Amino acid sequence: MPCIVIAVHKSYRMPEDPMYLPLQVGKALHPDINLGFQTDDTGNNISSLNASYSELTALYWLWKNNDAPYKGLVHYRRHFASKRHFLYKDKFTQIIRHEEVERLMESTDIIVPKKRQYYIETIYSHYAHTLSDEHLTATRKIISELQPAYQPAFDEVMHSRSAHMFNMFIMKQHKFNEYCTWLFPIIDELTKYIDSSQYDAFNARYPGRISELLLDVWLKTNAYSYMELPVISTEPVNWLKKGGSFLLAKYAGKKYVKSF
Repeated sequence: MPCIVIAVHKSYRMPEDPMYLPLQVGKALHPDINLGFQTDDTGNNISSLNASYSELTALYWLWKNNDAPYKGLVHYRRHFASKRHFLYKDKFTQIIRHEEVERLMESTDIIVPKKRQYYIETIYSHYAHTLSDEHLTATRKIISELQPAYQPAFDEVMHSRSAHMFNMFIMKQHKFNEYCTWLFPIIDELTKYIDSSQYDAFNARYPGRISELLLDVWLKTNAYSYMELPVISTEPVNWLKKGGSFLLAKYAGKKYVKSF
């Protein structure tokens, strides 16, 4: 049976399929909040880093504490959709189930979301306009020092106009373990370069945001094939507000101050 962890920090409706494991993140920072789910402060964990690592504390917990043949990460309000999702009205019914995942994994090692298209921005310029390019400069330096073979792909991803975002994926166990083994040393080193104490709570989450950009770097360097699935949000998305903020960041220099 696959194990897909759902990173969650508040009470929320969860898919009923048995492959999903809701995981309360940041439990070490909020011991008084009890949602009734598995928590990320058990076993080998980095729960105390959740304020900056975000859903990476869930990813780390799954890596170190679960040995399912297929493992993956999604979010409480963002899931992979079934290829037949258009047949159903209830969004929770549209979420992919374990039977379909197991069938798909017979022909691939990796499932990722459909690429997000930026059109008028590169990945680098979008990040620099909305957050801080200091994070990207530091990440490139770290990769050049720790994993130089990955630097060309990093540069390629930064100059592209689309990427697999959201820190969402499902992988066979050996690929999942390989990815985490590669990813976490880079993120850990990044936190040594940039002092998060200078940031407010929103900006302190830069390690989690940078990690979103590294999945394609890993995929490209290793020439790994993958399958894409649509992503479904269980909450309405205000595309007008999202698009307006995107344009204000690019053309008016207005940085993001909260998540959408």
